[in-house]
Amino acid sequence: MMDMTRLHWDEQGLIPAIVQDADSGQVLMMAYMTVESLQQSLDCGETVFWSRSRHELWHKGATSGNTQRIVSVAVDCDADTLLIRVHPAGPACHTGAISCFFRSLDEVVSDSGAQELS
Repeated sequence: MMDMTRLHWDEQGLIPAIVQDADSGQVLMMAYMTVESLQQSLDCGETVFWSRSRHELWHKGATSGNTQRIVSVAVDCDADTLLIRVHPAGPACHTGAISCFFRSLDEVVSDSGAQELS
């Protein structure tokens, strides 16, 4: 087992994980991991995350089949963010989009009464 204490976990025991398609380089999603979800991901070879809304582990694609086979895991210079390169078995987004990043900022904040950026 790896020494996960060398990573910088936040006060809730979470670390952000950016998921990228290993072939295309497209950023697919961002989610959070705990020590347990990272270890499970490494053990099974597919992404497992922590759901902040449900307060439980979730194996990406367990119900949809849209799993993400891990190719590599890198850590940023501050050891507080992970970059997980994967081979996806389908769309990453729950909407069915390939990537969760399919809308521009303008689409979200314009004409919707959202706060202006400062």
